[in-house]
Amino acid sequence: MGNLSHADVVHLLIQLSVMLVMGRIFAEVARKVNQPAVIGEIVAGILLGPTVLGMLQPGWFEALFPPASGAGIVLTGFVQVAVVMLLFIAGLEVDLHIVWQQGRQAVTTSAFGLLIPFSIGFTFPFFFSEFFGINDKDARLTFALFMGTAMAITALPVIVRILMDLNIFKSRMGLLVVASAMVDDLVGWLIFSVILGLIGKAGGSMPLINTIILTIGYTAFMLTIGRGLLNRVLPWVNKKLAWPGGVLSISLALCFLAGAFTEYIGIHAIFGAFIMGVALGDSEHFSERAKEIVHQFINNIFAPLFFVSIGLRVNFITNFDLVLTLVILAIAFTGKIIGSGLGARLGGFSWKESLAAGFGMNARGAMEIILGLIALENGLINEKVFVSLVIMALITSMTSGPLMKWTLNR
Repeated sequence: MGNLSHADVVHLLIQLSVMLVMGRIFAEVARKVNQPAVIGEIVAGILLGPTVLGMLQPGWFEALFPPASGAGIVLTGFVQVAVVMLLFIAGLEVDLHIVWQQGRQAVTTSAFGLLIPFSIGFTFPFFFSEFFGINDKDARLTFALFMGTAMAITALPVIVRILMDLNIFKSRMGLLVVASAMVDDLVGWLIFSVILGLIGKAGGSMPLINTIILTIGYTAFMLTIGRGLLNRVLPWVNKKLAWPGGVLSISLALCFLAGAFTEYIGIHAIFGAFIMGVALGDSEHFSERAKEIVHQFINNIFAPLFFVSIGLRVNFITNFDLVLTLVILAIAFTGKIIGSGLGARLGGFSWKESLAAGFGMNARGAMEIILGLIALENGLINEKVFVSLVIMALITSMTSGPLMKWTLNR
């Protein structure tokens, strides 16, 4: 194992310190104006990155974040771990009991909320791929599949927070939106993992059909037998190991183990962590207090590092394309609001409630950004599309709550 040089250690520690402090400052600013903390953390990254600091003081930027340094490699490792843990806590938010309770209505809403955005998100990029900067016809299909998936997923943590702020989380409509978002995210991340397998970028070397079979088998196992085994093991963990250290260590160990397994079979590690989060969070022995501790640990240490790093990767000014951003925003709003709204209407809700559900399901937030970053790293999209996706995720998250409130108060 190679050692970091003295300069690399100094650079790494300074980078982590600056990123955490700046992320916290701007997260607090975002909270003051009733916006998600992730918006402030991304703004902090933009200020520290090539967009602002790199243009105003390029010497300072290169001194703080030197390219191709040992510290940069370690920082990239921190960010990769942060992505895996963020999907793990997203899985913890999924409550399968709510999905079962909503039954047919959840299936209808999630199906339309998945199929219509996916269809719209697939069609335009497939037939107009050059507009999106994809000139290689062989890459057109995988790019269109990715865009369809990006338009279909939601940001469950953002949705839950919005519904709680509006005091409708436990209402009939609130539970429907949450259940539908859970199903959409579960299917969406599975599709995206298969897309990465199609282009051979998710890690494994086994045939694609074996990867798909193992992925479906892993998902089915963890949501049935695996969930039951965790339900038996957790009481022992809570009783025999120090609390909360024991449950924190074991849960993160399972998260990393699941991520390692899906990475090994050719599916991105985030999917394994997400499914493990679903199985673990659904256990009655994994208390809300334990979830809160895991959330606080990840959201206040690793999440800021990830979201600040978004601004360090690309120049948001030189890669900003207004027309491209408006097109992606139009596709995102149209597909999700029409799809989820129509599904809710067919599920028996009024048109007003259905429109509000569509606005609620439109929040993309952190999940969209994670999806876009992985696609950028694997060459599925270029930097201009990535910037547009980040802006779309922020705008949909910022407008979802006010639009729901406006609709319900009409």
